[in-house]
Amino acid sequence: MKAAVINEYGSSEVIKIVEDALKPSARDGLVVVEVHAASINPFDYKVNSGAMKDSIPLQFPKTLGMDMAGVINEVGSANENLKVGDEVYGQAAFFSGGGAIAEFTLAKPSSLALKPNNISFVEAAGLPLTAVSAYQALVDNMSLSSGQKLLIHGGAGGIGSIAIQLAKHLGASIATTCAGKDIDYVKGLGAEVVINYETEDFAKIIKDYDAVFDLIGGEVYKKSFEVLKPNGILVSMMQEPDSELSEKYNVRARHQSTKVDSQSLNNVRELVEQVVIKPQIEKDYPIEQTASAFDVLEHDHPKGKVVIKIKD
Repeated sequence: MKAAVINEYGSSEVIKIVEDALKPSARDGLVVVEVHAASINPFDYKVNSGAMKDSIPLQFPKTLGMDMAGVINEVGSANENLKVGDEVYGQAAFFSGGGAIAEFTLAKPSSLALKPNNISFVEAAGLPLTAVSAYQALVDNMSLSSGQKLLIHGGAGGIGSIAIQLAKHLGASIATTCAGKDIDYVKGLGAEVVINYETEDFAKIIKDYDAVFDLIGGEVYKKSFEVLKPNGILVSMMQEPDSELSEKYNVRARHQSTKVDSQSLNNVRELVEQVVIKPQIEKDYPIEQTASAFDVLEHDHPKGKVVIKIKD
């Protein structure tokens, strides 16, 4: 079996493509998925580099990747709902079975759902973390509604590009920050106010917003409190709530750690099949070029997602 693996922490140079990895078998509540495509997120290169080794230590050799789409290959006794041949998308059992950038991987049935029927495997592979994150932030945590004003930091990225589309569907007025090269792109997705973070200070341009979705952290997170109206809400995927700033500005702050599960994936599938949201894929790479894909994601700030195409 072909797979992208690492035997040590490091940059993309440590990623190797092996031809003789052991094909997994269904076991311990895990099903086998024949992977057609996998996508990578910042989480993946952070784990790969060793930046998270204190909290998420790896056992080598380690197959990379979590988000994927493919076909159920073997179920064993793990699940009553999924069957061999089902087209699915979701996340591999990275911490208990193996990574997604391989011809076959293990996955928990609770981390899978049927693939949207109107998109390709490549497009579906780009959705699990990004679309579920956007849904949980805007719907579950913010309860965003028509007429409200939302600021999304990093609107051109994987999560941001989905969040803009979802916010538009919910009827919100959308502002976003992005690089100058991405202004037309985010406008095309539905952003009404676009702030070039390279040359402009968002805190001097907008105010009295109902909600902020923070995908950047640091000083951007702290300044975001300034643009919220009283009792507004700040949801961050990068920072724990700052109680002092919350009290000072009289706003609510939450940290979101996205949980990709079947229910959330089913919610996303409905939105995709209704053409409410469309996966945004910058480029797909063959598995042999996995290292190049990691480089692009880490250093080039692509629009939308980078996907590894494993099966034609």
